[in-house]
Amino acid sequence: MADALARLHGVTACYDGITALDLINLDLPEGQVIAFCGPNGSGKSTALRVLRGLHKVEGGTVDVAGRPLRDWVPKDLAKAVAMLSQSPEAPPELTVQDLVRLGRFTHRKRFAGHSGEDHAACANALAATEMTGLAERPIGHLSGGQMQRAWIAMTIAQEAPRIFLDEPTNHLDVAHAFEVLELVRRLNRTEGRSIVLVLHDLNMAMRYADHVVLFDAGRVVTSGPVREVLTETRVADVFGIRCKVIDVSGEDIPFLITLPD
Repeated sequence: MADALARLHGVTACYDGITALDLINLDLPEGQVIAFCGPNGSGKSTALRVLRGLHKVEGGTVDVAGRPLRDWVPKDLAKAVAMLSQSPEAPPELTVQDLVRLGRFTHRKRFAGHSGEDHAACANALAATEMTGLAERPIGHLSGGQMQRAWIAMTIAQEAPRIFLDEPTNHLDVAHAFEVLELVRRLNRTEGRSIVLVLHDLNMAMRYADHVVLFDAGRVVTSGPVREVLTETRVADVFGIRCKVIDVSGEDIPFLITLPD
């Protein structure tokens, strides 16, 4: 793999004439779990879409896996980077298994059926997300949490070495949110996949990320290891809250608590 997952230099991006990213400079390391954090509207999701080539930039340059984004053929980029957006849609009558099979589109030749590798990848993705027992169920009959896990299974089935997840714990209860992020970390630790995810929960970021990018008002406030980025002062400045970062006995991971004004 390249020495950097991605590089953004002087990147500006807009929505409806409003600047969402303002002259962003950012290097993302390969082979880590990276969390994009920040208030609503700070540019996290836009940055993720820019990196995946789904949002046009107004200026600046974007490199992904050592190549300028403009040089990537869409199908090759999809093989290199799998992405799950915030609110994906599919026909409600589609079964979970058929949804997961959609993740294999980049590996299939035109008009060809599913190969043995396709079936194995889908089975592994269903097992990893604990959705095997629901494989034949229409997605319109799933709960919000089950639906999210089905979409994550589809993303895993793509077998890309890099995965982008925009708020992957949406609609999940606490237990399933932990399970999804444990899965994310396992994909990184055991399979070497690079992960970039947008997270609102700073404690989840502290627990599961190796590297954090903190956004505010369309700019990168700072980027680096978790303990260096998510400090009491910086969180207070960006989110406008009083907080305390504490260490829990027997745990290597810090914990953030909010304090009354």
